[in-house]
Amino acid sequence: MWLKKVRQLDIDSNSGFAKRVLLLSLPSAFVFIMLVILNLLEPYWALLSYASVVVFTMVFMIPASSEMQQVKNYISKLATDTADTDFKLNLSEQEAKDIADAVNSMHKFWLYKTDALEAQTISDTAVLDTLPDPILMIDRSGNILGANLASRQLLDADITEKNVENVFNSNNFINAVNKVLKKESDAESLVFYAPGGLNKKMYAHIKQLPWFSKGRTVAVISLYDLSKAMTVEKMQSDFVANASHELRTPLSVISGFIETLQTSAKNDEQARETFLKIMADQAEYMSQLIENLLSLSRIELSQDKLPDEKTDVCKIVKEAAEALSVKAVARNMSINLDIADKIPTIIADSQQIKQLVQNLLDNAVKYGVSPSEITVSIKLSEQIPASKTFNVAKGKAVAISVNNKGPKISADDLKRLTERFYRMQTHKDLNIKGTGLGLSIAKQIIMRHRGNLTVSSTNYNGTTFTVYLPIKIKD
Repeated sequence: MWLKKVRQLDIDSNSGFAKRVLLLSLPSAFVFIMLVILNLLEPYWALLSYASVVVFTMVFMIPASSEMQQVKNYISKLATDTADTDFKLNLSEQEAKDIADAVNSMHKFWLYKTDALEAQTISDTAVLDTLPDPILMIDRSGNILGANLASRQLLDADITEKNVENVFNSNNFINAVNKVLKKESDAESLVFYAPGGLNKKMYAHIKQLPWFSKGRTVAVISLYDLSKAMTVEKMQSDFVANASHELRTPLSVISGFIETLQTSAKNDEQARETFLKIMADQAEYMSQLIENLLSLSRIELSQDKLPDEKTDVCKIVKEAAEALSVKAVARNMSINLDIADKIPTIIADSQQIKQLVQNLLDNAVKYGVSPSEITVSIKLSEQIPASKTFNVAKGKAVAISVNNKGPKISADDLKRLTERFYRMQTHKDLNIKGTGLGLSIAKQIIMRHRGNLTVSSTNYNGTTFTVYLPIKIKD
């Protein structure tokens, strides 16, 4: 019965309440036993007196035990985050209330600290994810504890908790990591090749964290993909080699003819006229090549600067068509314009757009069959086709199409048309002069304007180059 009352007072039956009551009343029991042994008290009265002591002890302990039980229950709820932090314990003792208030304050403090730590963790993660280079955080065993967005994109979306030995198949890299983890070195840097799924040449820097750093992370690995840099370096090397080759050929021709005119053909008037004409053609070719190289360089330097001029595309196309009409007529060709109504002005670099249109029209005249027609059309497009290699602007665009009649261009040649110095073998066989830079320049201009270029070629309709230029450049 008394246990039921105890439960009603919110005291657990397994809290040891009964044991504490009996323990506190134990000295009285010894006293009553001694009184009975000495015949100073009857056993009946001794038992009744002891029972009275037990009852009074229990009555006095119930309030304190109840209060302590409430504190215990409340702290247990706080530990499981199920308690209301504004809840006040209904205690009669001031000390117990102070304890409850202190627990409340401590709980609120740790809630604040937890929220602050969570916010800081999210902020740190966001900062790491904005870094362009992959970064990995590892523990003493080489397990990956954290990876930024660049790492997850490069390696795998789920690399956390994996060991670096299972991610990178490179003994040199693993040895460098182990050297840092074993504290044989503070930092290691190396270039290694990661075969398999990664299949890239990488630069890695493994750095041990300072001794005062906390947590499981003991080292940070920063990676850099050398493949892109090597590709750019190869492109630059090829560019210099090709430019040198293209300049060396006409220089060799001119030098040879000059030497001939100075020696064996010194007094040969017919040879002099023939050689001088060839030398003039070669000099013109070099001048055109150098101008194209300088133009390409200027365009590349302005790639990061978006144009801000209002440009009338229709006017530029009409002027270019008129300027090249003489050359077209000389080849028994005509240039027809098909311009849609209400073509708006666009935000662009007028000089570069003029150069772009002239290059496309000049190629159409140069490589088209004779006799034939060249059709230049301008119309509005709802959007710019996506590119696999660079970003294009969103929104409406002006589409400029240049079509000429001629043999179909093969798929392999179509892929390489915008490469620097690339010229189709058929054009070389026909001895059609060109530097191989016209479409490269066109591509760089289009990329700066966040537009795109598409090329289609068929046997029945010839080849069509379509340039998409955004009305307003919006990334």
